[in-house]
Amino acid sequence: MKRKSVSIRAIHEGLPEPMRDAVDDFARHLASVENRSVHTVRAYVGDVVSLLDHAALMGCGAPGDLDIAVLRSWLAKLRTLGAARTSLARRAASARTFSAWAHRGELLAVDVGAQLASPKAHRDLPTVLRAEQAEALVQAPGDEASPVLLRDRVVLELLYATGIRVSELCGLDVADVDRGRRVVRVFGKGGKERSVPYGLPAEEALDGWLRLGRGALTGPDSGDALLLGARGGRLQATIARRVVSGYARAAGLPHVSPHGLRHSAATHLLEGGADLRAVQELLGHASLSSTQIYTHVSVERLRAAYRQAHPRA
Repeated sequence: MKRKSVSIRAIHEGLPEPMRDAVDDFARHLASVENRSVHTVRAYVGDVVSLLDHAALMGCGAPGDLDIAVLRSWLAKLRTLGAARTSLARRAASARTFSAWAHRGELLAVDVGAQLASPKAHRDLPTVLRAEQAEALVQAPGDEASPVLLRDRVVLELLYATGIRVSELCGLDVADVDRGRRVVRVFGKGGKERSVPYGLPAEEALDGWLRLGRGALTGPDSGDALLLGARGGRLQATIARRVVSGYARAAGLPHVSPHGLRHSAATHLLEGGADLRAVQELLGHASLSSTQIYTHVSVERLRAAYRQAHPRA
């Protein structure tokens, strides 16, 4: 899968040359070796430039001058400037990743980032739709057979049926859909491939789109993309988000994003008795802890139902 290059020269011009060179090499490593997305590379690089800028102000001229005191004072400065715990946790993770990379490349004698603790990010329970609300949302485009409405129906059905990320949805090619087995081949974070099943309603939506909708929108820039924008190019994530939020608003539902449909799919699977590790595999989570938050959602919903219904609650 081709990736766009990440332009970082403008954001690290003020650093000493050895630090600029290190940032360039680190960005190439993230993009080419670890196969991180453009968005992820840009976020890591921004954090590392912030760290190295702080280090330079403390008298450091090269990555090898970093020590744990510099890293800790950088996080402390960010905290005094009002950074949230989630932001601090992410930046600490970026610093640890850079430190480990620099140590492997012999730019740092010691992996100082390994000593860096970070505040535990507060994890809010994700908002999820009830099953009947999710059903109302996926049915919101109606039965009209216009190309755009047929596409919107596929967007909603696949997001809820599979729980895939919006970037994964927009990255699907026609060949990634195995309609005989009713599974889609998805390339997730880090380019990891997985197969995700979908049900009959999504299959019916796909059938209508491929028979009656896609050909009407196909243009010179369509390529192999499964889902197309109004001008014939690959559907963009911003448009997919607009589709989800727009139909939710039209149906009188709470505000929901594609990620909200992902949350809803995972929660409904677990509430229906699905195994936690199976849901982890479907969602493409590297760690089971990322999936376990949905068990918390289910418990909270159970607790709310208990408080409402039990006479001795």
